[in-house]
Amino acid sequence: MTEHDSPDDGVSQQRTADGPVRVDGGETGIVPPDDETPTWSERKERRQGLARTTYEYFERSRREDQDLREESDYVERDVLGFPTWPHEVVRNLALTSFFVGMLLFLAAALPPHIDAPANSGVTPPTILPDWYLYWSFGLLKLGPLNPDLALLGGQKLMADRTFGVLANLVVVGAIAVVPFINKGSARRPVEQPFWAAVGVFGVILSVTLAALSIKNLLPLDSHLLFDLTFLLPFVGATITYAALKSMREGYMFELNRRYYRLRPPK
Repeated sequence: MTEHDSPDDGVSQQRTADGPVRVDGGETGIVPPDDETPTWSERKERRQGLARTTYEYFERSRREDQDLREESDYVERDVLGFPTWPHEVVRNLALTSFFVGMLLFLAAALPPHIDAPANSGVTPPTILPDWYLYWSFGLLKLGPLNPDLALLGGQKLMADRTFGVLANLVVVGAIAVVPFINKGSARRPVEQPFWAAVGVFGVILSVTLAALSIKNLLPLDSHLLFDLTFLLPFVGATITYAALKSMREGYMFELNRRYYRLRPPK
């Protein structure tokens, strides 16, 4: 097998003893040049199926991206965009079809177990919300943090359940305020170690609060679990901040070195 370029348009072709071979990007390939691109109605009349059409659009995007980069005088990667139809629509349709197919497969292969009907006259031994709300349920169990006031004769200012509801409002309010404080200019955690540590603190706190919500199901002392609920987030955030802080200087040096190597000063 030999390989050579066509003399006129620079299209790479491969020839064998039987004749030219169809290759992607070539004149006889899957994706034709711009002046030979079929319209949507012509593609539809081919009746080649969604898989074939999806592949053609992916190859079309790749070829357009390659042509734009070859014509560009920019040193680093250009930020390119493609139209919503058909590129983005076909791509999203392919991804959506894949995940819907996986869900249908799992639903058919692993059907959920259906328990007996609920009895409204019997209280279940364990009452828990859905798993993604365990952290909120754990905030309702912060009774030990509700202070006793001597002015009230050792009585609490509010009930424990009210204290837990206010704790939920504080946590949700903090999550809502963070995007307004930090605009998210960093592209990697190492560029802003403090906010990366804040994120790690929140993730670990949500896990420990979820464990606190099911403390009656864990083989741990309740007092130890309550202490670990607020100790582990601080430990994880501190380690994250220290590690990223130590890496930041070397990372920024390498970033600046690459920047000036790709864009030398005029």
